[in-house]
Amino acid sequence: MKLPTQIVTDFYTAFQNKDAEKMAALYHDEVVFNDPAFHNLKGEEARDMWRMLISRGKDMEMNFSGIKEVGEWDNGVEVIAHWEAIYTFTKTGRKVHNIINARFQVVEGKILRHTDDFNLWHWAGMALGFSGKILGWTPFVQNKIRKNARLALDLYRKNKS
Repeated sequence: MKLPTQIVTDFYTAFQNKDAEKMAALYHDEVVFNDPAFHNLKGEEARDMWRMLISRGKDMEMNFSGIKEVGEWDNGVEVIAHWEAIYTFTKTGRKVHNIINARFQVVEGKILRHTDDFNLWHWAGMALGFSGKILGWTPFVQNKIRKNARLALDLYRKNKS
């Protein structure tokens, strides 16, 4: 069985190669994903989020670093990583450089929990422009970002079947 750090490395290598299916295969059947835009995605929802983001991110470039095991997490191993993505936000055509710190729980050779952390206000400023810079810190705008992300994922999932 691969080391947990190798599983996370394989996940990000697949991401760099825009291989959503390989990313999805590294997730446990009961995976739970969270980040500031997408909350509590489980199983196939989490896999579909990556499929959607990769299908939209035609010009996306990403790099990763700092993958290391930091201890135990429940019945698995905790792995952390840093990654950055540069892409065009399709809704506005604006360039985004998102800087993310990630935390993984790896159990039995699969990613069971995946949490990405980034500054949603900073992201809103890049993705939405002036209004995001000025109002991106407000709960109203951040909740709207989350609602729109969820709607986009639901639409993607509906149209893929």
